[in-house]
Amino acid sequence: MGVIIYLAGIVLSVAAILDIFKKNIGTSGKLIASLLVLLTSWVGLAIYYLYAKDHLEEWFR
Repeated sequence: MGVIIYLAGIVLSVAAILDIFKKNIGTSGKLIASLLVLLTSWVGLAIYYLYAKDHLEEWFR
């Protein structure tokens, strides 16, 4: 069961980072957002998908 949760975290992290790099923001903003998602694990993924996904472009103008 733990392996499934671990793999789900990896898949969601990769999907989030690919989504971040598709956004129309600067390179430094993309790197900062990607590092935050990676370093905060499940909490970062939850915040990204529930709130930050729609607000990244206005935060990193």
